[in-house]
Amino acid sequence: MPSFDATLEADETEIRNAIDQTNKEITTRFDFKGSNAKVEQREHELTCHADSDFQLGQVRDVLIGKCAKRGVDVRFLDLGDVQKMGGDRVKQVITVRHGIAGDDAKKIVRIIKDSKIKVQAAIQGDAVRVTGTKRDDLQSVMSLLRKDMTELPLSFGNFRD
Repeated sequence: MPSFDATLEADETEIRNAIDQTNKEITTRFDFKGSNAKVEQREHELTCHADSDFQLGQVRDVLIGKCAKRGVDVRFLDLGDVQKMGGDRVKQVITVRHGIAGDDAKKIVRIIKDSKIKVQAAIQGDAVRVTGTKRDDLQSVMSLLRKDMTELPLSFGNFRD
């Protein structure tokens, strides 16, 4: 039976390249001379460091711009709260979404079931597998999810015939 997986995965290589470009631009910009502004990455977590709230906003804007230029959808980035460090220094943790959360997966399954298209949707870990008898039904489910789930940058892979 034809099937596909709806997943939520950012391109790790492009994110790393965007971080490298951001750090490179920060070191060459005049308004960041003598500051300790930088972006660090650990697994699916980015940390922006800066000397003030204004500089943190600038670092975040550069990072989002570089991600957009590299083709990384900015909906993958969940901005955390700004945290004070020693003195005037601040940091912000940005989480990179990876995998469909349980609530979002249930919402996807509910949208598919409410559409009355003759397919089955099943949550499998951090992905949603959709199976059906016709490829046209699967393609209509893909377009339905692109239209209704605008807050998630879903990708469709593992298409089997």
